[in-house]
Amino acid sequence: MGLETYWNEDPSDQLRVRQGFRLDEVDPRSTPGYDGDKHAAEASLAQGAEILAGLQEQLFAGSRMGGDPRRILLVLQAMDTAGKGGIVRHVMGAVDPQGVQFAAFKKPTEEELAHDFLWRIEKELPGPGLIGVFDRSHYEDVLIARVRELAPPEEIERRYDAINEFEAELAGSGVTIIKVMLHISMEEQKQRLMERLERPDKHWKFNPGDIDERLLAPMYREAYQLVFDRTTTPHAPWYVVPADRKWYARLAVQHLLIDALEAMNLDWPVADFDVEELKARLEAS
Repeated sequence: MGLETYWNEDPSDQLRVRQGFRLDEVDPRSTPGYDGDKHAAEASLAQGAEILAGLQEQLFAGSRMGGDPRRILLVLQAMDTAGKGGIVRHVMGAVDPQGVQFAAFKKPTEEELAHDFLWRIEKELPGPGLIGVFDRSHYEDVLIARVRELAPPEEIERRYDAINEFEAELAGSGVTIIKVMLHISMEEQKQRLMERLERPDKHWKFNPGDIDERLLAPMYREAYQLVFDRTTTPHAPWYVVPADRKWYARLAVQHLLIDALEAMNLDWPVADFDVEELKARLEAS
């Protein structure tokens, strides 16, 4: 379970999508691997933040001084209100911002539509030493595109294979890929959408189209299941994180990042200058 002390079981193993996985068997209110409540989770998240920040600094430092090409790509996919923004603020907000590259993918522009669907994705990939975060991603092109019939079926099928090839190339070049689907229940989503309507300070977050998308939830669940079936690979695994409890989703994603960084066996880069000589010069200055 790594450096954190608050997990009773490794959530990575429990959340990872494997052969035979069924989305409809996941309880969105569950907290796999964690026995604490919301109050306990605040302290746990703070502990994890220190661990994550330290590991992220080592990754960044290794790229700047040691030429380490490794980096991480965190892909966040979810239905509306599932908590992607909260992950970015409360998990990624705890690390040095210069080591994070963030991209949010909206409806493609005319320029983007003139290229292959992966063109705009490739432009936002993180550089060496960075943790890249995608708020939505290339998976929109096999999720909303499938549900809304924005592309013919044969093109959707081609995209699954293109995604697998694309991610295999990324993994081969030193990218650790963590793909997360935040799984929220219909009941919890309704409550969060209603809160946005009832609070003037939340109106800016509300899009009337969110209700239209909500009505298509069964079709989206089917599309997600196909994504898991077609694009879960050893080098680019999917993790389905129960998201009805925001605090748990944040803890789980934080752990996935810590787990990935620990697996890199990071260390501080060795100085390429004579430390003792410079200490003597500084002392005499």
